[in-house]
Amino acid sequence: MSTSSTGVLVLLGAPLGNPEDASSRLRTELARADVIAAEDTRRLRRLLSELDVVPTASITSYFEANEAGRTTTLIEQLYDGKRVAVITDGGMPSVSDPGFRLVKAAIDAGITVTCAPGASAVTTALALSGMPCDRFCFEGFAPRKDGERRRLFTELSEEKRTMVFFESPRRVQDTLRAMASAFGDDRPAALCRELTKTHEEIRRGGLAELAEGAEADPPRGEITLVISGWTGPDASEATPEAMAAAVAALEATGADRKLAMKEVAVRYGVSRRDVYDAVLKSD
Repeated sequence: MSTSSTGVLVLLGAPLGNPEDASSRLRTELARADVIAAEDTRRLRRLLSELDVVPTASITSYFEANEAGRTTTLIEQLYDGKRVAVITDGGMPSVSDPGFRLVKAAIDAGITVTCAPGASAVTTALALSGMPCDRFCFEGFAPRKDGERRRLFTELSEEKRTMVFFESPRRVQDTLRAMASAFGDDRPAALCRELTKTHEEIRRGGLAELAEGAEADPPRGEITLVISGWTGPDASEATPEAMAAAVAALEATGADRKLAMKEVAVRYGVSRRDVYDAVLKSD
């Protein structure tokens, strides 16, 4: 339990891009905070200007590179009774953004933590994707290394819930190709970029189609990917020729044969022995 002498940590849900999405509570919390820890202080000052808020708080940066050291300072300020607000560039702090470390430290220290809810790229993209939203899972950013990324997608290849990922424009082409290899070229997906902003765009289609589109017309800005869940194998598609071709396609991306055969077996809902026989026949 917190004591009357300690402060309060407030997580602020920031607009994804359109300042008109800001809540009245966000304005109130920005105006009353003693300290505002911002992922990008320049973007914060621009938001303050757009919201016509004149803060009395001291403003400090709080981003991935300084999060560990700055957390200690913020906890000390909370112990001194300060009201500390945390805001990221858009969405909710700690959800694939700085904030989790501070929230955990504050809870461990018995300091009150509260939240001013706001926009969410996850739920916004889900709603716009046209895919089932009753059950979904959020996977954050996919691993940057090819091997780790392939392993994750192989593990998720039979995930029945709709999946949501964040991705950078620099890596989205590679990620979509890896998803197509693991989930299937025709797995329905949506690429959502610049949500709520002037250049908002939703691209829908199969994973292979989206990968080709991202190569021909590279998307810019902040990207959220929504991937349909697994609906089960189509036995009619599990021909020896199709399975052997799928293994060859995976090997061409750098996957070793054993992992490739495992991915193809999962994709078609067959045994690895069936895939092995198909590959052996094609060699």
